[in-house]
Amino acid sequence: MTALQTPPGRTEVPGSTSRSLGEHARDYVGRIRGGDMGSLPALAGLIVLCIVFGVMRPVFFSDINFANLFTQGSQVVLIAMGLVFVLLLGEIDLSAGFASGVCGAIMAILLTNENWGWYLAIPAAIVTGVIIGVVLGVLVAKVGIPSFVVTLAAFLAFQGLVLLLLTGGKNISINDPFTVGIEKDNLPPWLGWVLLIVCVVGYAGVQLNRVRSRRSRGLAVDPLSLIAIKVGALAVAGAIAVYFLNQERAINPAFHSLKGIPNVVPLIVVLLLVWTFVLSRTTFGRHIYAVGGSKEAARRAGINVDRIRISSFVICSGMAAFGGIVAVSRANSVDPNTGGSNILLYAVGAAVIGGTSLFGGKGRVIDAVIGGAVVAVIDNGMGLMGYSAGTKYIVTGVVLLLAAGVDALSRRRAAASGLR
Repeated sequence: MTALQTPPGRTEVPGSTSRSLGEHARDYVGRIRGGDMGSLPALAGLIVLCIVFGVMRPVFFSDINFANLFTQGSQVVLIAMGLVFVLLLGEIDLSAGFASGVCGAIMAILLTNENWGWYLAIPAAIVTGVIIGVVLGVLVAKVGIPSFVVTLAAFLAFQGLVLLLLTGGKNISINDPFTVGIEKDNLPPWLGWVLLIVCVVGYAGVQLNRVRSRRSRGLAVDPLSLIAIKVGALAVAGAIAVYFLNQERAINPAFHSLKGIPNVVPLIVVLLLVWTFVLSRTTFGRHIYAVGGSKEAARRAGINVDRIRISSFVICSGMAAFGGIVAVSRANSVDPNTGGSNILLYAVGAAVIGGTSLFGGKGRVIDAVIGGAVVAVIDNGMGLMGYSAGTKYIVTGVVLLLAAGVDALSRRRAAASGLR
């Protein structure tokens, strides 16, 4: 992708103002044949995995397990959303996992040891992530050290920093209701329906506004029938999810009711909308794709490449901070393993499985959510079937390898067809 190209998924056809549903379908099939498959393989795999696990272990489709999928995969999804920005540049951040641990430790220390309120401790954790991103970005963009080396060094350093912050590895518990509630509490059932309506209406408004804007410039627009299908699909899928999440999941409801959308879901949705807007609707987002496609072409087009690279690392580490906050909330504590273990590998895997290219220039934030769902389903489903952690790692690794293989083959086909 050169500096003047648009993000994946956009088709500019000057001189035309409308396309039929059939024409749009043929165009979509043509893009797939040309190698632009996007998140289609991940979505297909997600559906197949859900069917297999649901048939083999019916409890997989239970209300409580459905809610668990959201909370179990939230940390990975949030970190993966930030990694998408770095991967779009063709870079990597191996420190994102332990960066989330550092930020989570900062928040826990301020909440418990320093008696700060959540309204100060949580922003302090996010600022810590931003500072980490600035340091990493400067070392990569200004000093010229490869991102693999910089973030590998940070991976080791942050692991040691967590141990120092926790004075030798002790566990720090948190009791702040707001912070704990990020992962543990749920929205009132009526609020879940309200949020669904807002999301559906907002999505429909964005699509219609895009049609108006493109038509005013004489560009090809999606048929209203296609927009109706997309809005309807979102409404149906959202209604099904809200319905099941609003069911009572507690064993003893009289003692403690457990129903409603987990609080972490709106957080993920808001961040998804914000970063999707940044990538698809702003000059900054277009510049990220341009730099990922060709740094030299972007530089010659007048783009401040160093600023884009530093900003992407800042976003990545900032999202790692959100992941650390969610992880601490879920565990009610922080320890030296927070952000460690398989978190980084799962986060990178989620972004790549969802459709973000390791070669840069291709990907969307939604890829992290879809890929994170695949990883969470594999981990959850195989756990229900009684498989060991070793088997789950092997299966996840195979899925990641398949996703990388699809990406490589797609790029080769796209180059052969002249789409890249």
